Amino acid sequence: MIVVNDLVKNYGKFEAVKGLNLHVAEGQIVGLLGPNGAGKSTTMNIITGYISATSGSVKIDGHDIMAEPMEAKRSIGYLPEIPPLYMDMTVLSYLKFVAELKGVAKKERPAEVKRVMKVTKITDRAQRMISKLSKGYRQRVGLAAALLGNPPILILDEPTVGLDPSQVVEIRELIRGFAHEHTVILSSHILSEVSEVCDHIIIINNGMVVAEDTPENLSKKYSNQSHVTMEIKGNEDEIGAILDTVPYVESYDFGEMVDDVLEVSILLNTDEDKNDDLFYLFAGKKMPVRRVSKESLTLEEVFLKLTKEAEDAETLEATEEDSETEATEESMIDEDASEEIENDESEEDA
Repeated sequence: MIVVNDLVKNYGKFEAVKGLNLHVAEGQIVGLLGPNGAGKSTTMNIITGYISATSGSVKIDGHDIMAEPMEAKRSIGYLPEIPPLYMDMTVLSYLKFVAELKGVAKKERPAEVKRVMKVTKITDRAQRMISKLSKGYRQRVGLAAALLGNPPILILDEPTVGLDPSQVVEIRELIRGFAHEHTVILSSHILSEVSEVCDHIIIINNGMVVAEDTPENLSKKYSNQSHVTMEIKGNEDEIGAILDTVPYVESYDFGEMVDDVLEVSILLNTDEDKNDDLFYLFAGKKMPVRRVSKESLTLEEVFLKLTKEAEDAETLEATEEDSETEATEESMIDEDASEEIENDESEEDA
């Protein structure tokens, strides 16, 4: 349905997108996840044909977005981060206007406008001026406009940004309802949003894809660590001294102590179940364990880990390039100095 190959976008010397590849199957709700400045909006703007790529290709339902823009764009409903609404129009007049722009047949427009207003639950706001609507309802109007013409693909850029919690829930429910009729790409930097709405996640950072899979598989596949929470009868010094001898314990933190029982949060550098081992380790030291439970890393922890690794790799590469540049410059300075000395000696000899 959507195929992006080796996408590159440069702004002068700055690379916003660096050889990015995406493959989105029909019927998927895909979350494009990344920190601010990762390249999400740039990628979406290229996919929709709003801006051109420096290199690479984008195909929408088999149509190249640059070579066949009209054919490709007919398949797309796009909601940018800031919906392009006309504040001095009513909801109804605006949607009629957009339907005409999208080429919806004149005799079909009333029914189509009525349909999208019903889907986005804004029918009772049809005669309201857009300027008088709350931000949540303006987002709904933007979604309704994207749905006009019933495009098979919806591209939503940060659709819940700036909304209050109740509005966020409402917009998420609307997006989930699109799953059976549309392929959706949803960009966000909010982990809870993509994990609750999307069935596939693509994590990008610094313009590159660093991981992609289902939310569940990302937590499993990219995490070789786990958390264990224990409640142990003992003090911090005794418990810490024991944990310091365990090779698979990465770190630990102490929580509250209640009735001489201390809560300990332990990070393991393995995803294997070590509950029994830890239980018997403390039991052997005559330190009763009241509770022990294990959890894999959350999607949020995986996200932070992957983006940090990508940033560290980028920093290392930049440092190496700087070192090479410095070495080259120093070599050139040395060569220039040597030439100067040779010229001075030649002049003295003369």
